[in-house]
Amino acid sequence: MRLFSILAAIAVSLAIYAFVFERAWLAGMLRPQTTAQTDTAPAPAPDTAASEPGAIGVIAMHSRAQDIGSAVVLRGQTQADRQVEVRAETSGKVISAPLRKGSFVSAGQTLCQLAPGTRDAALAEAEARRAEAETRVPEAQARLAEAEARLAEAQLNETAASTLGQSGFASDTRIAATRAALSAGEAAVQAAKSGLDAARTGIQGAAAAVAAAKEELTRLDITAPFDGLLETDTAELGSLLQPGALCATVIQLDPIKLVGFISEADVGRVELGAGAQARLVGGTEVTGTVTFVARAADPETRTFRVEVAVPNADLSLRDGQTAEIRVASDGTPAHLLPQSALTLNDEGTLGVRIVTAENAADFVPVTLIRDTPEGVWVAGLPDTADVIIIGQEYVVAGVPVRASYEERLQ
Repeated sequence: MRLFSILAAIAVSLAIYAFVFERAWLAGMLRPQTTAQTDTAPAPAPDTAASEPGAIGVIAMHSRAQDIGSAVVLRGQTQADRQVEVRAETSGKVISAPLRKGSFVSAGQTLCQLAPGTRDAALAEAEARRAEAETRVPEAQARLAEAEARLAEAQLNETAASTLGQSGFASDTRIAATRAALSAGEAAVQAAKSGLDAARTGIQGAAAAVAAAKEELTRLDITAPFDGLLETDTAELGSLLQPGALCATVIQLDPIKLVGFISEADVGRVELGAGAQARLVGGTEVTGTVTFVARAADPETRTFRVEVAVPNADLSLRDGQTAEIRVASDGTPAHLLPQSALTLNDEGTLGVRIVTAENAADFVPVTLIRDTPEGVWVAGLPDTADVIIIGQEYVVAGVPVRASYEERLQ
C-alpha cells in the first residue's frame, strides 16, 4: 500500500510538471493528428523564442507602464464655511418677533431688536453738553485776547519806567509797580490760554459722549454678519438680554468645507489648489479644491488638517456629514500585474522576475502602489517588461528560460 501511494504521488508530480512547464509539448501531444489537418493547416507559429538546451519553461506576459493617478485618501467630514454665535453687546428687552431656525437671513438683516429705554434721552443730553461746551470757546478766546492786550500795555509801561529810571526821572516804586503789572499780565495770559484749552477739551469730551450715545443706539439692532441660515431660533419677544447673551446662531453652507486629517508621510503629496473628490455616506459625490493644508501637526495624532472647498448652492450638503475624500496627486507610471506574479528574493525584497532579451530570468524590485480586483499596480519596472507570471518561483537571476506569453491585463 505504501509503494502504491509513492508511485501515485510521483505520477501526480509528473503530470503537474508537464502541465505547467511543458504546456506547449503536452498540447501538441493531445492535439488530434489527421491527414487532412496535416495537409491543409499551416504549422502553428511558435510562441517561444529559441532557447538554450536545459532552459526552464515559464509563462510570461508583455507589460507596458501606464500613468495612474495616485490619489491620497483620507476620511473626514463636512463643516460649515462660517459659523457665528450672534450675541448682544448691550442690555435691553427684545421687542422684535423671533425668527425660526432654518430661515435664510441676509447680511445686515435684524435678528433681535432691543427696546431703546432712556438711550434717546442720554443722546440728547450729550448733544446739549456738546453745544454748551462749544459756546465756551469764544468766551475763552475773548479772555485770552483781553489778557494779551493788558500784557502788551504792561510791557510798554515797564519799558518806559525802566528808561526813565535810568535817567533819574522815575522812582524805584514806579518801576517796581510796572514790573508787578507785567508779571500779572503774563499770568493772566497763561490763565486765559488754559481756559481756552479747557473749553476745547470740553468740546472733545462732549463729542465723545455723543458718539458713545449714538453707538449705544446702534447696538439695539442685532444684525446678521453674513448671508446664511439660522441654526437656532432668535431670542424670544419680551426676553431680557444682557451683554454677551445669545441672540442666534448663523451658519454659512455655501461653499461648504470638507475637513480631513492626513498623515505626515502623505502630507507632502497634497498641494493648495489640487482637485479633490468626496463620497458621502449616502452615496453623494462632490468635487472641490484644496484651500488649506496645515503647517503644524496635531500634537496628539501627528496628523495635518486639510480643508477642501465645495460649492453648495442648493444647500444639499449639511454640516457634520462623514465623507471619504480623495485628493488628486501627480500621476505615477505603473504596471498592472497579477498578484501571484509578486515574489521575494533571498534578501526578502518584494519584486517580480522578468525575461531578459537574452532569454534569461532576472529579478527586479518593485513598489506596490494599489491593489485592485483586476490585479496590483506596481512601480519600479522599465516602461516595457516581460514579466514571468507562472514559474517565477523556480528560477533565479541568470537562469535560461523558455517563455510562453499570455495577453497582458492592461
